[in-house]
Amino acid sequence: MYVVRELKAAGYEVIGLSASQTPSEPSWITVNLLDRKAMRAAVAAVQPDFVLHLAAMSYVGHGDVEEIYRVNIIGTRNLLDALALLKRQPQMVVLASSANIYGNADVEPISEDTPPRPENDYAVSKLAMEYMAQMWMDRLPIVITRPFNYTGVGQSEQFLIAKIVGHFRRGERTIELGNTDVLRDFGDVRDVAQTYMAILNARPVGKTLNICTGIGHSVDDILDMMVSIAGYRIDIRISSTFVRAHEVRRLVGSRLKLSDEIDLKTPTPLQETLAWMYAS
Repeated sequence: MYVVRELKAAGYEVIGLSASQTPSEPSWITVNLLDRKAMRAAVAAVQPDFVLHLAAMSYVGHGDVEEIYRVNIIGTRNLLDALALLKRQPQMVVLASSANIYGNADVEPISEDTPPRPENDYAVSKLAMEYMAQMWMDRLPIVITRPFNYTGVGQSEQFLIAKIVGHFRRGERTIELGNTDVLRDFGDVRDVAQTYMAILNARPVGKTLNICTGIGHSVDDILDMMVSIAGYRIDIRISSTFVRAHEVRRLVGSRLKLSDEIDLKTPTPLQETLAWMYAS
C-alpha cells in the first residue's frame, strides 16, 4: 500500500489487480495472475498508462515450490501477454525481480552487471522471469528492478526483521532464528515506494536497476539495535528450522546505476525504521 499512497499523492488514478479483494481499495479488480483469460479481460478493462508489477511469491522459504515458479514466471507471462494485446500500449511496465538472483556474489557492493548465482528456488524463479521478459522487450517498454531486502510497518512476521521486532514489541524473552551473522542490505519500505515513484517519473525503459541502500547490516546488528530501542536483551536460540541450505552470506547492493536515472535520497537509517516498527 505504500506505493499506492505515493501514486495517489502524485495525482495518479490507481487501479490494482489482486488475488483477493482488498477492503481498503474497493475499486480494485480481483483476478488470479495464473488465469490467462481473466488477466486479459482485466487488463483490457483497465487500459493502463503505467504498470507496476509487484505481485509475487516473495517469501524465500515458501513451502510450495511449484507455486513459486507458477506465480513468479507464468503469472508474469500472463500479464505481459495481456499488455501486449492492447491497442494502446502503456508508457512503461515495471517488473520487480529480486536481488536474490545474485546469490553468493564474489564482489561487494553488487552492481547490476554482477553475474547471477541464484541459491534457492525463489531466486531461480525471479531470474527466469527476467529472461522470459526479454521476449517482450521489443513490444513493451519494460524496466526491471532488483529490490534488496526492505521492511516496514505491516510486513508479515514470516520475514526476519518483522519477526524480531514483533518479539520485542510483545516483550518475549526468547526467539528462534537461523544464522545471525548473515549480512543484508535492508531498506525502508517508504524509501522503496518513493524510489518506484521516481522511476515512474524518469521512465528508464530497457534498464535493469538495483533498489538498495548500499549499506549492510547483520542480524546481530539488528538485534543490538532492538536492545537499545526496547531496553532489554532477548535470548537467541539458533534453530535448524531456520538455517537454510545454500545460505546467501552477504548481499549488499550498489546504487550507482540507479543514481544515474533518478535523484537518490539518503536512505532512512535502519535503526529509525526499527523504531518506527516497534512504536506502531
